[in-house]
Amino acid sequence: MDLFTPVTLGDLELANRVVMAPLTRMRAGASGVPNDLLVEHYEQRAGLGLIVTEGTYPRPESQAFVGQPGIVTDEQQAGWARVADAVHARGGRIVMQLMHGGRVTHPDVNGGRRVEAPSALAIQGEGHTEQGKQAYPVPHALTVEEAQEVRDDFVRAARRAIDAGLDGVEVHGANGYLLHEFLSPASNVRDDQYGGTPENRARFVVEVVRAVAEEIGAGRVGLRISPEHNIQDALETDHEDVRATYGHLLDELRPLDLAYLSVLHREPAGDLVQELRARFGGPLVANSGFGSITTREEAVQLIEAAHAEVVAVGRAAIANPDLVERWHGEHPENEPNPHTFYAPGAEGYTDYPFLARA
Repeated sequence: MDLFTPVTLGDLELANRVVMAPLTRMRAGASGVPNDLLVEHYEQRAGLGLIVTEGTYPRPESQAFVGQPGIVTDEQQAGWARVADAVHARGGRIVMQLMHGGRVTHPDVNGGRRVEAPSALAIQGEGHTEQGKQAYPVPHALTVEEAQEVRDDFVRAARRAIDAGLDGVEVHGANGYLLHEFLSPASNVRDDQYGGTPENRARFVVEVVRAVAEEIGAGRVGLRISPEHNIQDALETDHEDVRATYGHLLDELRPLDLAYLSVLHREPAGDLVQELRARFGGPLVANSGFGSITTREEAVQLIEAAHAEVVAVGRAAIANPDLVERWHGEHPENEPNPHTFYAPGAEGYTDYPFLARA
């Protein structure tokens, strides 16, 4: 296998094996409608084998960030249709990451609505709101019936994404947001069908992914997980519990034949990720995580050693809209500017130079 050769993930046919990781950028304004800036940003990066959009909220309560786009209203759907058309016009592929922020939000972010989680446990720390930094509130613990309403909103959002012309969806089960909160024994202290044992903590994620796959076809659905990432208080410090929880999750999902499994982990070639990959039984998108920038050398090595089918890249894809061309020709790269990652406007978003202009 070679990083620059085509690959098929379920129903998704990719021109190369470099994927743009889902990257929160907070440029969609108060309406959550993808605007001209988002259209240009994603269009510029259509040379990547697959674009995974920034986490997009599937119900109003689930908005985690000021300026985050949604897929709840007709206007938001129409905005994403413009994005999909622009990416497709350049021969690209794009899937939408569906993200419920869970307890990682505040009423001053999600329009004054309640904050939802598996259990009524607040995160330690503060989040950015329209009124500045504020402590995270104690969330409302979803009832079984309310959790199933959330599941149905994931399904509706997936249908909207497909109707907008995107090629598929990625269900966000990572990074301490709602689905990950169900998986972690630190954030899920329920004693009903969704809590307690590894099997019960995995149950809600299984139900969401299964329902989304039934709605739009499993070949257009990916799942992102981040076992042992220990972020945003979704702690997973017992290695055997991690293996049991995620192993059961993937055993349950294996019969669906999903498009891919995306794993954020510091050791993508290590025993845990490779065991989970085997239990999933389908294509693996490897992402080595937040700790270090994914380099060309790492990406090439992961594919050539057959540790993954595809590699997800974050910061290098932010700074280099023509990343595949640069990596293929071993050209110099632009350096990412972290000060503009979450800032408004075009700077650090659509103004990174292409090779021809570098």
